[in-house]
Amino acid sequence: MIKKITSLALVAAVLFSACNNNTTEQPATGDTGEKQAHKPVTESFYGILGKDTITRYTLTNAHNMQVSIINYGGTVTDILTPDKEGKNGNVVLGFDSLSGFTQKGNPFFGALIGRFGNRIANAKFTLNGQNYQLASNDNGNTLHGGNKGYDKVVWTATKQPGDSSLLLTYLSKDGEEGYPGNLNIQVVYTLTGNNELKIDYTATTDKATPVNLTNHAYFNLSAGRDATILNHHLWINADSYTAVNDKLIPTGELTPVKGNAMDFTSAKLIGRDIAQVTGGYDHNWVLNKKGNNLERVAELSDSVSGRKMEVWTTEPGIQFYSGNFLDGTLTNTRGGTQYVKHAGLCLETQHFPDSPNQPNFPTTILQPGETYKQTTIYKFDIIK
Repeated sequence: MIKKITSLALVAAVLFSACNNNTTEQPATGDTGEKQAHKPVTESFYGILGKDTITRYTLTNAHNMQVSIINYGGTVTDILTPDKEGKNGNVVLGFDSLSGFTQKGNPFFGALIGRFGNRIANAKFTLNGQNYQLASNDNGNTLHGGNKGYDKVVWTATKQPGDSSLLLTYLSKDGEEGYPGNLNIQVVYTLTGNNELKIDYTATTDKATPVNLTNHAYFNLSAGRDATILNHHLWINADSYTAVNDKLIPTGELTPVKGNAMDFTSAKLIGRDIAQVTGGYDHNWVLNKKGNNLERVAELSDSVSGRKMEVWTTEPGIQFYSGNFLDGTLTNTRGGTQYVKHAGLCLETQHFPDSPNQPNFPTTILQPGETYKQTTIYKFDIIK
């Protein structure tokens, strides 16, 4: 949710977060007191985009888990984490070069999404009596920020002292992709000593504007041993979801999950009921949360590799997307892998789709003098 804090408090909070990421807002799993062994964030040349140099930054912790991020799109390109035999594998879909990420049709692999993640109906909204027209890039609606969302911009990256952390900043100017207000954004990626990828988002604006930031990583915990995620088990702590029309725009109704294919209140195979969902899963689940506290909201597991991933977030919703539009045609894929339908899945922590046009949904409007804050953690472990 959006919180008001003073400018001085914001500066202090950002500095504190950058230097002490492993001591605040950690999942209450009982083992979070483990100290992060300080390892330097390494960097390497990744490519040239126009006049910009694209750099890959690699975070490493004491367990030799690694997360790599490029400043193009703030994109998570790699997550290397051990399986039940202790062998590291890459659990996110990705490409072998910058040309893969810049190709037409890249389905937002690993990228930061904004100014508004997910869909806004009819590519428009009204705020304070003024109509705003956005890019119509998804069946007459706007999706993931428009034609050039935050997934396609070059972020300023700064390695953080002490922790295995990377700070990314971007100024989204007033009118960019049709949105009002100059939006100053900071995203901190931290790899903790507990095999957690923590993502802290903050943003401020000089004009009222919708804000809904998220990350669009595609996970496959088998690290390629299984071509799809249909045999993964998924649990989501949600009793309802936002019902949608045939263009995936919310109707405004919150529909109970009990007794239908949308029910993940007990962990089940993703492939068990997917045939009952037209087009596959691409919906926002309304999380059973207490306000904007950081809580465990989902768990994904793969019995073949023995890996599991917990999702913790401060957000009220999570978009579960089962990779329905992957069709094996992407080029420059890592290792030449053919990413077929359902090759990976997304668990995008967020506010609800089309919130600017849905007064009954939690607000996504950020006002001047307020600060947008969001924290999400992807915690990797072995099935016990």
